[in-house]
Amino acid sequence: MPTHSKALAPAAVPASDSNPSHGATKKTQRGVERGRKYRWGRRISLLLVLAVVPALAADPDTSVPKSQTSEQEGYLHHVFAGPGPFLKSAAGAGISQAKGTPHEWGGGMKGYARRLGSGFGKHIVKSSIRYGVGRLRHEELHYRPSGREGFTPRLKYALVSTVITRKTTTGNRTVAVGEISSVIGSGLISRLWQPASVHTVASGFGSAGISFGADAAYNVVREFWPEIRHPRRSKNKKQDEASNTGAALQTEVHGNEQAR
Repeated sequence: MPTHSKALAPAAVPASDSNPSHGATKKTQRGVERGRKYRWGRRISLLLVLAVVPALAADPDTSVPKSQTSEQEGYLHHVFAGPGPFLKSAAGAGISQAKGTPHEWGGGMKGYARRLGSGFGKHIVKSSIRYGVGRLRHEELHYRPSGREGFTPRLKYALVSTVITRKTTTGNRTVAVGEISSVIGSGLISRLWQPASVHTVASGFGSAGISFGADAAYNVVREFWPEIRHPRRSKNKKQDEASNTGAALQTEVHGNEQAR
């Protein structure tokens, strides 16, 4: 009896396998969607940075306190009640949102809220460490303007002031142990609530490095803020000083001629 064999139909090939470029297209679409997801974060981060710089530079934190007690009270007010910490946290959250880091937190308002909470929590840890260590070591907690003349000396002073401060008891210069320990400590401690991609010691030290750079830039802004805020007044002041110097020299020369 003849046997009839049935031809096996070829297995259906998924559309994604039949088209090698389909995977690349899906990746491109995901990239476009992610770009749209974080586009608003890039815009808001720029606006926040532009708003933060004048608000922080004009903060009363720049004034030199009259006593250690007033300094401590002013520092605590600046940390917990002033607008500066929230604005800095908001700007940092906007920048992280624009970069899409950490990626586990996603985008949108939910992702931004997580980054904002993380930034403010890190600020509280940093400020608490700095206040405790600085008080034990009698370190000044506020930035003291240099009072120097010339761009280079003032810039150098502002940068060095990130790691050098003064004793409240003697006024002598000393290493800012409170600042250094708070930056490193907050960078590492903040890893505890970070997702897996940044839950590492290396990421903690990287965060500390960014904080050092931000604090140094903050000191530079505070040092030059009077000139930035009132450039015309600063120019007139220099012209008046030059005129007074010239008048004094002319008076001295005239006096010398009369003495002869």
